[in-house]
Amino acid sequence: MINDIKVLAALADPTRRALFERIVKAPSAVGELAAAAPVTQPAVSQHLKVLRAARLVEVERRGAQRIYRASRVGLESLHRRVEEWIKSCQ
Repeated sequence: MINDIKVLAALADPTRRALFERIVKAPSAVGELAAAAPVTQPAVSQHLKVLRAARLVEVERRGAQRIYRASRVGLESLHRRVEEWIKSCQ
């Protein structure tokens, strides 16, 4: 199971959440993400590191590029956890 605190902390940051939402829509390279972000490319890389540690994204090397995509495993784990929380409210 995912570390709930790590995932929630990763998504709490607005810039990181915006990067994650973009990655969910379409796998993207760091440069593409940085071009659309209000922060520098090194800052984008740090945000991606946090998202990877939370298991929300995974990375694939394509030549010199790193392509980030949403992690199905991480999202399914988060989904199961949220369902547990919902059930405990009933």
